[in-house]
Amino acid sequence: MSLNIVLVEPEIPQNTGNIARTCAAIGATLHLIKPLGFDISEKAVKRAGLDYWDKLNIIVYENLEDFKSKIKIDDMYLLSTKAKKIYSEVNYTKDSYIVFGPETRGLPEDYILENFDRAVRIPMRENIRSLNLSNSVAIVAYEAERQVNFNGLEEISKYFDN
Repeated sequence: MSLNIVLVEPEIPQNTGNIARTCAAIGATLHLIKPLGFDISEKAVKRAGLDYWDKLNIIVYENLEDFKSKIKIDDMYLLSTKAKKIYSEVNYTKDSYIVFGPETRGLPEDYILENFDRAVRIPMRENIRSLNLSNSVAIVAYEAERQVNFNGLEEISKYFDN
């Protein structure tokens, strides 16, 4: 199994490409929920993801309802600037689902309210609206990986063994 990164209606192909590259690096599954603001075969997405697309498991859903009907688990966290809990205050597992909303509007408010006990945020200064989506994914994904001791990820010591 693997960590699951979920993008609801992503709009910017370069962000999705960068996120795909992060997912490939940590072995996470990338879940994309339509409508997408681009074609995933688009040149910009592939360029941002470089040559890692073949090392990535991508699952595409027709809409948020399709995703919710297929994924019924409690090990899910929704990122929202409206959440009370900080992303590092929850316990991730190697199979957690981490859900991010569209770049320009975030997750639907009703979806956040349905799952408010599983909503988390990245702390930032008061007058800052949000971080870039690909940066947010990297921050939270690597915290989740840290909590499971980077299980399955390469150890640097192999480069220094004599």
